Amino acid sequence: MISRNQFQNGITDLIILLLLSEKDCYVYEIVKDIQRLSEGFLSLSQNTIYTAAYKLEKEGKISEYSKTVGKKRTRIYYHIEPSGMEYLAEMRQSYQKVIDGMNRVFAAHEINMADNYEHLEN
Repeated sequence: MISRNQFQNGITDLIILLLLSEKDCYVYEIVKDIQRLSEGFLSLSQNTIYTAAYKLEKEGKISEYSKTVGKKRTRIYYHIEPSGMEYLAEMRQSYQKVIDGMNRVFAAHEINMADNYEHLEN
C-alpha cells in the first residue's frame, strides 16, 4: 500500500514532470503555473518544488542549467530528460487508475446516498 506521503510526493513529481514536458521552467514559474492551471485549487511552496526537483535530478529524470536574465541575475532552469518522459508516462497511467477507482467509489457512494434518502422519504 502506498503511504499518504508517497502519494503526495508522487503527485508533486507528476505535476513537475507534466510542466517540464511542455517547456523548461524555473521553480517560481512552476509554482505559479500550478496555481494558475489548477485555478487556485493546488498550491505548492517553492521549498516543496526544490525538494522534489533535487530528488528528480538525482534520479536522472530532470537536469538543470543556469541562464542569465537581465544584467546580472541568474536563474536555474529545469529540463526533463528522456528517462523523465518515460517515468511521466508510467505515472500518468498509475494516477489515471487511481482517479478511475476514486470515481467508482464516489459513484457508488452517490447511489447509496440516494437509496438512503429514498428510504427516509418513505
